[in-house]
Amino acid sequence: MFKKILIANRGEIALRIIRTCKEMGIKTVAVYSTADAESLHVRFADEAVCIGPPPSNLSYLKISNIIAAAEITNADAIHPGYGFLSENAKFSKICEEHGIKFIGASADMISKMGDKATAKATMKAAGVPCIPGSEGIIKDFKECKKLAQETGYPVMLKATAGGGGKGMRAVWKPEDLEAAWESARKEADASFGNDGMYMEKLIEEPRHIEIQVVGDSSGKACHLSERDCSIQRRHQKLTEETPSPFMTDKLRKKMGEAAVKAAEYIKYEGAGTVEFLVDKHRNFYFMEMNTRIQVEHPITEQVIDYDLIREQILVASGVPISGKNYFPQLHSIECRINAEDPYHNFRPSPGKITNMHAPGGHGVRIDTHVYSGYVIPPHYDSMIAKLITTAQTREEAINKMKRALDEFVIEGIKTTIPFHRQLMDETDYKEGNYTTKFMESFKMKAPEEA
Repeated sequence: MFKKILIANRGEIALRIIRTCKEMGIKTVAVYSTADAESLHVRFADEAVCIGPPPSNLSYLKISNIIAAAEITNADAIHPGYGFLSENAKFSKICEEHGIKFIGASADMISKMGDKATAKATMKAAGVPCIPGSEGIIKDFKECKKLAQETGYPVMLKATAGGGGKGMRAVWKPEDLEAAWESARKEADASFGNDGMYMEKLIEEPRHIEIQVVGDSSGKACHLSERDCSIQRRHQKLTEETPSPFMTDKLRKKMGEAAVKAAEYIKYEGAGTVEFLVDKHRNFYFMEMNTRIQVEHPITEQVIDYDLIREQILVASGVPISGKNYFPQLHSIECRINAEDPYHNFRPSPGKITNMHAPGGHGVRIDTHVYSGYVIPPHYDSMIAKLITTAQTREEAINKMKRALDEFVIEGIKTTIPFHRQLMDETDYKEGNYTTKFMESFKMKAPEEA
C-alpha cells in the first residue's frame, strides 16, 4: 500500500480524496496555487506545496511543478481527481517514468479512450452498441456532406478532442451543414489545438445515462449500476440521480453488461465511467468513456455503501476487485452548487462568502471546500459544493433535497441553490419525465414568484 499520496487537484475533490487517505492511514500532500492558499484541502492535508500562480496553466496543469512537489515530499503515488490532468496521457506516462504510481488509467488507455473517434472504433470492435456515423475523423467537407446524407439528418458534428460541449454542432438540414462544419472546427482548434471532427446520428429525446465501472490489473471488471445525468445546460451536468427513473430492470442489466464488456475488452484498470445516450425507445448507444472519477460519484457511493476513492487506491496498489456487480438499494440525488447567478443566465459569481450554513440530518451529504469567509477565486470551475440526499424512494429523496436546499445558506455571492429548489418542484422533473433538452424550455421564476 502507498505511504504517501499527492493530490494533483483542488477544491472539494482534493478534500474528498484526503479524507479517504486519512481513513486508510495514508499520508497526503496537497498542491495549491496562490489563489487557493486558504482552501480546506490545503489545511487538512499532512503537507502542502505551492505550485504556482492562479492561472491553471502555471499551476494545476504544470506537470513539471507537480512532479517536483511529489519528489520533494517523497510521495509514491499521485491521485489526479477529475478535470485538470486526470485524463492527460502525457502526465500518466511521466508519473510512470518517475516511479510514481498514477492512480488512474495508463497513458495508453487514456490515449485510446480520450480520442472519441478511436474510442468508438474500439467499442464497435468490442460489440458495444454505437451511434451510427463516421468511422473515424472526417478528412474534409466533401466527405462530411456525403456522410450526412448516408447517416440521415439530423446529425451531430463533434470535435474528436472535445469536452464540455466545445466543438459540437447539431445540424437539422443540409443547407446548414457547411456553416456548422466551419464554426465547429474553429472552436475545436481554439479550445483543444485539434480541429479533427467526426459525425454521429443525432439521437432525439435522449437521456444521458452512464454506468460506473471498476477494473483491476488482471483484466476483470464489474459495474456499480447507472447514474442519470440528463439535466444539463450547455452540455454541463447540473444534477444527477441513481437509479434513473427511465430505467427498467431489463435495460439496467443490458447496459451494465455492455459497460463491463467494454472495460474488459480494453483491460481497463481503475474506476471509470461508460457513458451512453438512450433514446425514447430505450435503445442505448456508446458515447464516450471517462477514465477517471466523476463529479457525481457520491450518489453511487450512497446507494450501494461503497467508497469509490478507496477502491481506486486499492486497485492502483494491485488489490483485485471482487468482480461482483452492484445494484442500487436506495435512491440518491446530487445537486451541483455553483457560484453562478441562475436569474441572469447562470453568469459566474466569484467573491467572498460572508455567511454560510450547511444543511444536515439523516440522508444528507455535502462535499465542499468552502466556508464562511472563504473567497471564491475567478480562475477555476464555478462548482463550490455538491449536495446529496439519499432515501428509500425517489419521492423521499426529492422531498429531502427540498428541505436541505431550504436550509442551505450561502451569502455574499450568487449560487444555483434557487435553481435547484425550483427544479425540485417542476412537474416533469418530479415525474422523471426529462431528457438532455430539459433546460432548453426551463425558465427561472423571479424570486417573488418562486
